[in-house]
Amino acid sequence: MKFEFNLGRIIICFVAVFGMGFFLSFLILCNLGTDPYTFMNRSAAARAGISFGNWQLLVNVVLLILVLILKRNLIGIGTIFNMVLVGYYADFFCWLWGKWIPASAFTGAFSRWCIFFIALAFFVVSVAVYINSQMGVSPYDALPLIITEKVMGKFPKIPAFFLRILWDGSAILIGMAAGGMPVIGNILMAVFLGPVISIVDKLFQRYIFKQKEA
Repeated sequence: MKFEFNLGRIIICFVAVFGMGFFLSFLILCNLGTDPYTFMNRSAAARAGISFGNWQLLVNVVLLILVLILKRNLIGIGTIFNMVLVGYYADFFCWLWGKWIPASAFTGAFSRWCIFFIALAFFVVSVAVYINSQMGVSPYDALPLIITEKVMGKFPKIPAFFLRILWDGSAILIGMAAGGMPVIGNILMAVFLGPVISIVDKLFQRYIFKQKEA
């Protein structure tokens, strides 16, 4: 993956990262499950007694070191956006919704599920757009790309999204080991993130990036 300064891609990446933090806050407040990485980090942060944003930044730094050793060309400005901003965006908006939105909206049988599914859909798309903006990916997202490249080099018939599902499933298991209990959102995210990333990649390459580079 080669990174070049491209204002359009940078804006797409930044907006996608903002969307991730924004919609993640709704998923957290609905308490019906988040993406596997967030589930893992929130479980560990609760056990360690520190904020989610601080814990996620710490884990990102550790994973970043691994990526720099294995394949540093996956790191770009989008990596920094994700590492630093997503957790803090989520913390901020959770606080903001606590001030502005009645708590019943996130606990009511109907409103809770409506908010959850809408936020889930937009969060998954935001993740896919961010990864396919080609401005660098988070260390958590970079590692499955590295694994996929190595595995598919030997077993090319294995779908990339299947390996992503296994990676996210591993994060859920780690979160469970830290004391978390996965719910429907964690499972849905683990199953659908990989396929949606693949679909958005095809759409970007066909309709967006080719037009920008033409």
